[in-house]
Amino acid sequence: MDDLTALEEWAGALLAKMEPAARRKVAVDVGRELRRSQQKRIADQKNPDGSAYAPRKPRQVMRDARLREKEGRIKRRVKMFAKLRTARFFKVEANSDGLAIGFLGRAARLARVHQDGETAEVARGGKSYRYPVRQLLGLTPAEREMIREKLLDNLTR
Repeated sequence: MDDLTALEEWAGALLAKMEPAARRKVAVDVGRELRRSQQKRIADQKNPDGSAYAPRKPRQVMRDARLREKEGRIKRRVKMFAKLRTARFFKVEANSDGLAIGFLGRAARLARVHQDGETAEVARGGKSYRYPVRQLLGLTPAEREMIREKLLDNLTR
């Protein structure tokens, strides 16, 4: 049994005893907090188990293009998934029936390719590349504990 199923079974019985408005409030609180912690983990370039993401493959530049580059220029290293982790693409949907956290639109495809380590084109009509697994979504032990605490706090009110 995976972590989400176990969490759903444990929380399902507790949430069934709550009113729909209270369930929605709990779902919104948990969703907001989960997205915040997931965004921080993605910014830190870490998988849910604490290991670092596989580094980017060095970009292959044609010999002539390298010669034309400015000398002594310091290139800024941009972290992976900087735009993807923004609220514009990373959505939380919560109601009294459940909670969904994920990516929408074209961002969802990009996230899935990295999450599952799939093969995709690097550029439209270009070469395909098998991306290493970089788990964007997943629960850490601290996030599981936070969900437990939020649920118990709302039940005792």
